[in-house]
Amino acid sequence: MSPPSRAGAEPVAAVVIAVAAATALAGCSSSTSSPDAYRLPPTEGTFDYQLGAAYDLPGGLDVVVRDATAEPAGGAYSVCYVNGFQTQPGEEDRWLGEHEDLLLHDASGELVVDPDWPDELVLDPSTAAQRAGILEVLGPVVTGCADAGFDAVEIDNLDTWTRFDDPATGRVDEEGALALAAAYVDLAHGAGLAVAQKNAAEIAVVAHDKLGFDVAVTEECAVYDECAAYTDVYGDHVLQVEYVDALPAPFADVCARADRARLTVLRDRDLVGPDDAGYVREQC
Repeated sequence: MSPPSRAGAEPVAAVVIAVAAATALAGCSSSTSSPDAYRLPPTEGTFDYQLGAAYDLPGGLDVVVRDATAEPAGGAYSVCYVNGFQTQPGEEDRWLGEHEDLLLHDASGELVVDPDWPDELVLDPSTAAQRAGILEVLGPVVTGCADAGFDAVEIDNLDTWTRFDDPATGRVDEEGALALAAAYVDLAHGAGLAVAQKNAAEIAVVAHDKLGFDVAVTEECAVYDECAAYTDVYGDHVLQVEYVDALPAPFADVCARADRARLTVLRDRDLVGPDDAGYVREQC
C-alpha cells in the first residue's frame, strides 16, 4: 500500500505518446478481452478496505478489498490487492535471492527502497526482459486471485515512475512501467478479473482509455482535491478510501461532496480489524 502520488504530473498528451510507444515496444496493447468475461463491482451497498485484517461486518459486505493472501468475502464482490510495482513486506529475501536483476538500483548500484514504505523494494520494468521476469513472479499472484474466487484485482504502485524519476537515486522507466501495467490488465482480464487502477490521478484517463483499467481505487482523493479526476473517468466505479488521521474536513463534509465516489469509506491508517483499539470504519 502506498500514498498517492503528488508530484510531477506530465501533460496527458505526453503520457499517451509514451503508452503507444511502450505497448509497441512490448508487443502488447491494452486489453482486448470482452467485458462479459469479468464483471464490475456494485455501485451501492456496504464497502470496506481490509488490507490489514480480513473480517466480516454485521449485515455482510457488498464490496471489499482484501490482500491476495486473504480469502475473498463470501457473498461480496471481492477485490484482490497485489503490489504490482514494488515488493511486498517480508518478501525481500525471495527477490534478492533469485531476482535481484528485476529490482531498481540507483547510480551507485544500491537497491532503491520506497521511503514511505521502507520494507518495500522498487521493481524495475525498464526492459521487455525485466517485465517478463516480473510477470513470471507476480503473474501467478494475479491469476491466483481468480483461482481463489476474487472478482477483481487492484494493482498497487502504478505511480512509481512519477515518484522515482532521478537517475542518480533510481529512475523507473515510464514507458516500461506503462507497458507492465498494460500486461497486468491483459493477464487479469484473461483470468476473468476486472482490474482496478490504484491512485495516480494524473493518468486516470490514460489508465482507463489506453491501458484498459476498469475500476479505480483511490486513497485520500478528498485530501488532495482530486476525486473528480477518478469519477469523471470511471463514473460510479470508483472505490474511495479516506484515512481518519488526514481528513481535510469532518467526514460528513467529505460525504457531501459532489465529486466523491458512491462507495466511500473512512478507515484507520493501519487498516486493523474491529478487535484492535485503533480500528475506525465509517461509510458515506
